Amino acid sequence: MDYFLTEEQLMIRDLAAQIAREKVIPVRAELDEKEEFPSEIMKVLADSDMFGLYIPEEYGGMGGGILENCIAIEQLSRACIAVSVTFAASGLGCYPILLYGTEEQKKKYLPRIASGKSLAAFGLTEPNAGSDAGGIQTTAVKDGDSYILNGTKQWITNGGEADIYTVIAMTDRSRGARGASAFILEKGMEGFKFGKKEKKMGIRASATRELIFEDCRIPARNLLSREGMGFIVAMKTLDKSRPGIAAQGVGLAQGAIDEAAVYAKTRIQFGKPIAAQQAIQHMLADMTTQTEAARSLLYATCKFMDSNPKNFSKEAAMVKLFATDTAMKVTTDAVQVMGGYGYMREYPVEKMMRDAKILQIYEGTNQIQRNVIGLELVKEYTGKTEAVPVG
Repeated sequence: MDYFLTEEQLMIRDLAAQIAREKVIPVRAELDEKEEFPSEIMKVLADSDMFGLYIPEEYGGMGGGILENCIAIEQLSRACIAVSVTFAASGLGCYPILLYGTEEQKKKYLPRIASGKSLAAFGLTEPNAGSDAGGIQTTAVKDGDSYILNGTKQWITNGGEADIYTVIAMTDRSRGARGASAFILEKGMEGFKFGKKEKKMGIRASATRELIFEDCRIPARNLLSREGMGFIVAMKTLDKSRPGIAAQGVGLAQGAIDEAAVYAKTRIQFGKPIAAQQAIQHMLADMTTQTEAARSLLYATCKFMDSNPKNFSKEAAMVKLFATDTAMKVTTDAVQVMGGYGYMREYPVEKMMRDAKILQIYEGTNQIQRNVIGLELVKEYTGKTEAVPVG
C-alpha cells in the first residue's frame, strides 16, 4: 500500500532496505549461531547517518521523528531483529536525554549518539522489578556533589557494548515509584561493571547483560530532570520507544511472509506448487492482511505521535500489542507453510519464529500493554453516562 511517505522518508526506507539486503541477510545466520554482536553492521548504520534520524539537527541529527526511525527499524527487522534491536535500543537509551536532559547534557551526549560513535542503553528492569517499576531496588544516595549507586539491572539490551546508559534508581524509597530518579552513566565509571552475556532463545546476536553498580560514584550533574522524576522519565521514554518495537514486529512479519511465499511457489507437492493449494493461499492471505493492518496502525500511530505533544500512552501500547502479536502469529504460520523445512535452521523462518517471541515480552509485556490501554480507556470514559450521538 502507498502510505504517502515523503521523498526523504522513501530515501530512508530504501537505504535501510539496502543495508538489510546487502549487509545483514548474508551474515544473519552466522551471527545467530555464534551469538556475535553485529559491530560491523552498526558501523555501516553509523556511516549512513541512521542513528541520528530522530535527533534534532542542532545536536548532530537529521531532525526527523518517530516515523523516520520506525521506517528504518522496520526494514532492518525484515532481515534480522537481533540487528534492529541493537540499533533501536540505542534510541531507547537516548530518549530520556532527549526528553529530559539539560542543554549541557544534550550537547554532551546527543551528538555522540547521533553519529553512531557511541551506542546507548536503558537500565530499568531488575531481577525483582520488571513490569513493577515501583519495586526497583537499585539505590542512588546523594553524597556532596555526587550520587553513589548500588544495585543491579537485568536483561539490558546493548549492555556492555554501549558507552552511554540512562539508569533509573531509587533516591527516596519511602515515596515508592515517586522516589525514583534517572541518571546518565558512562561505561568505564568506577564501580560500574557488567555481568555475563546472556544466552537467549532468540535475538542471539544482540548483547543482553546485567549492569552492576558497586559504590558507583557519578556527578550530581548527571541527574536527569530532578529527583523523584525517574518513573515519569521511564514511562514517557517507553511511550516514545514502543512504536519501534511495533516496527520490529511489522518488519519481522513481512520478512517471514517473503520467505514463506517464495517457498510456496517453488515447493512441489502432488504435481504442483503448494501455493496452488487453497489451504496455503488462505494462510498467506491471512498473514499478509494481518501484517498490512499492523503496518497501517504503526504508520498512523507514528504520525499521530510526531504531531501530538500530549499523552499518547494508549496509542503506543496499542501498536506495540497488535504488531508484536501479529509477528508471533505470522512467523509461526510461516514455519507451518514450510513444514519440516521451516523447522530447520537452514531456512530463516526457524530463527524468525524464535526471535518473534521476545517482542511480546520486552519494553512491557503485552499483558501490561492491555493494562495501559484499559486504564486509559477508563480515564477517557470516566464521568460519561451515555454515548455521544453520531451524525
